[in-house]
Formats: sequence, structure tokens, C-alpha cells
Amino acid sequence: MHPMAQSDEIKPIDQLTTQAGYDRWAHIYDSEDNPLVGVEESRVVELLGQVRGLCVADVGCGTGRHAFRLAGEGADVTALDFSEGMLAKARAKAGSDRIHWRQHDLADPLPVADGSLDRILCGLVVDHIAELTALFADFHRALKPDGFAVISVMHPAMMLKGVQARFTDPATGRETRPASIPNQISDYVMAALNAGLRIDHISEHVVDDAYADRSPRAAKYRGWPILLLMKLSPTPTPLANPRPRGPVGRTPRC
Repeated sequence: MHPMAQSDEIKPIDQLTTQAGYDRWAHIYDSEDNPLVGVEESRVVELLGQVRGLCVADVGCGTGRHAFRLAGEGADVTALDFSEGMLAKARAKAGSDRIHWRQHDLADPLPVADGSLDRILCGLVVDHIAELTALFADFHRALKPDGFAVISVMHPAMMLKGVQARFTDPATGRETRPASIPNQISDYVMAALNAGLRIDHISEHVVDDAYADRSPRAAKYRGWPILLLMKLSPTPTPLANPRPRGPVGRTPRC
């Protein structure tokens, strides 16, 4: 065999549904060097601001990386995720009893009453959502008039590098990809506007030299847009409301 033949072969990839992919990813999610998480977390903290005494929904909470911090800062946190594997990891952590954990499919309305949330955090989720306007319209429904949502997502430019949400499954050694949607920046912007949300903040973030130098996995994305951030607030009247109102009987305590 030619010495380059093995490295030139296309490596096998497991393509899974979003739910199945994150159930499998849950086993190693907290231990990975994930450059997207590294770029995102401090910026989300800054956008959310003070949360003590506020009712916050962590939508797509994963293993609870944001939910635990928010609860520790005094927020009343409802944490939702499609993946029972991710939720099982979160519930097993110390302090999990302070948080209301819920398995939830974002194709359905959030299990909260209209106008009940001060903040919504949706971190690294919406690149798995096809019906963006429906989701954002439901955020509008659930937020208090003076509330807002913070959205973080892998920058669409990453797909130009052939990158989407993915991990190497230690059980198989194979690259594994939960199903993703190739949404563009315009898709996120128009979905927000069509849902009656005001864009208070939008920004794009790269892997800078300092982070690339301390994270081997991040180094290959040095100088490349990796993260998109948005802060969205409800306008008085939503422009679109394609989903039924949330089930009032299933509400967080706040």
C-alpha cells in the first residue's frame, strides 16, 4: 500500500438524529476540550447580566454548564433538553436539586406560562433547529415584556470548513455527528424579526491568539469566525405566532 493511502482514505462518520447523537455525546461532553464552549461562556455571562431573583430558562441545557452557574447566582432555573443522556449527567451532579430539569422537544412549545420568564438562554442549540421562526415566536410568548433571550450558536462560517457539531465516540473511535441544519446568519436574523423580537445585540467571535495558544483543538480555527451571539427582546406584538400557546398547567415555580 502506498504510504499515503491510509491517511487519504475518507474516515467513517456516524450520522445520528440530534437526540441520539447527544445521548451518545453525553458520556464525554464535560471532559472534552471544546473550543466553541471556551469562546462562548464568558460572553454569554456578560450578555445575561445579573440574574439573582430572576426566572430563567436554560433551553438546550446539556449537562448543565450554564444552569448550575445561573442557579448559583440566585436565579430560579428551569433547564430543558431533548437528550435524556445529557439530563442524566446533569441530574447526577452536586447541587442539581436546585434546578428544575425537564426533558423537552423544541418542536413543541416551552412548558412555561405566557410571559413568565425574565431570561431565556439558548446555548449552542439553534444550529439543530429547522423551524427557527416557530421557536423564536415561542420565546416571545414566554418572555416577560422586559425580558430577553440570549442565543449562542456555532458560526455558519464553520460549515465552510466542513465543521458541524461532532465528537469522536470513544466506544467506536468514529466521528459522530448529531443532525444539524445549515442555517445562515440571515436565517437567524429574519426568524427573530418575523417572530416579533428586537435584535439588541449581534456579534461574531473568532478564536484569538491567546485562546489558540492554550487550546490545541482551537488552534486550527485561529482567526476564523467560530461563534455567533444574539440578544433578543420582545416587541409589544409578535409578527408571527405559528405555534399554539404554551401549556399553562406545566410551569416552573417562578
